[in-house]
Amino acid sequence: MKFSYYNMLLGVLLLAACNKELKLEKAPDFDVTTASTTYKAGQEITFNIKGGTAHIISFYSGETLKDYAFKDGRVIDVKGAGATLEFQNSVQVGTQAGQLSFLYSTDFNGDYSSLAKVKAATWTDITARFAPLATSATFVPATISPKDISDLITPGKPIYFAFKYVTKPQATNGLARQWFIQTFAVKSKSKLNGTALTITDQVSSGFRIVDENAVNAPARSSVTATRVTLYGNEYLTADLPRFNPNDPMYDPTNPIYNPRDPAYQPTAKFPTYVPFNPTSPYNDPTSEHWAVSRAISAEQVDLGPDLSTSIKGISNPSLDVHRYTYATPGTYKAVFVASNNTIDDTKTVIKEITLTITP
Repeated sequence: MKFSYYNMLLGVLLLAACNKELKLEKAPDFDVTTASTTYKAGQEITFNIKGGTAHIISFYSGETLKDYAFKDGRVIDVKGAGATLEFQNSVQVGTQAGQLSFLYSTDFNGDYSSLAKVKAATWTDITARFAPLATSATFVPATISPKDISDLITPGKPIYFAFKYVTKPQATNGLARQWFIQTFAVKSKSKLNGTALTITDQVSSGFRIVDENAVNAPARSSVTATRVTLYGNEYLTADLPRFNPNDPMYDPTNPIYNPRDPAYQPTAKFPTYVPFNPTSPYNDPTSEHWAVSRAISAEQVDLGPDLSTSIKGISNPSLDVHRYTYATPGTYKAVFVASNNTIDDTKTVIKEITLTITP
């Protein structure tokens, strides 16, 4: 009984210890000094650190994109600066001509639920502005296509872009072609450190496919982080494997469906056989689908937060000095952020030094 009692008591004590928050009594005793506050560009500066045993120490140099004042985010006003647009494109397979066009709108309401909703907006064709489009699988590089779109921007309104793809009956117009769009970017004419500010790129442009025949004659298009692929609906004929009931895909003993077989394909699904319907209007229809961007504002560029440089982690030895060199003359506020940390608590000290960097 005594043994059980002591075990129970030990369990209670351990539980109490586990529930106790790990609080810190005080912030790090931390300070940073320099021998001077004026240095020449290219001259190495030694920051002398007191209290370098702090768990974590980070450094903001005060340069653009490394400025503590913008640690919560940097949004740049580019209203009225104008913008350019660029993208790479290529095309392969098929022979059908005139399928792809490029449009913009400033009054689309953002309803992507159907192609009819998208087309209810006013869209202007600007394909000719980006000519020549590709004629082969060789990409037309973005360096050819940067075009001024300043005249397309309406103050106070977002702008949308769309790639429109039309498939005509393929029996008489040739098989549909497969288009690739990549490195899409809208850039402000305003620059930061000599580099044009990117308003949106391929990842953030938010293209989505809107297909008028998504159920009955779906386009074979897709959107990834690096590419928009535009490809028309499949031309259905009686000799396609799917319309042959004796095709191996309809054999339940096919090893691609057997998890224990080396030929197993995890994504393979046993299909339901549907015979070819020669009278279906969806075998070879005229069909249209678009890749439509998100709303793009050409008035602000959100660069996200300025980032610090980690100069000491919790497992690193004590830090006595940090050395840094400024390449460009100017006035900079160097900021060190030191903290001690537990799973439940953080105590932070911030030290600033204003430096003048001369030519």
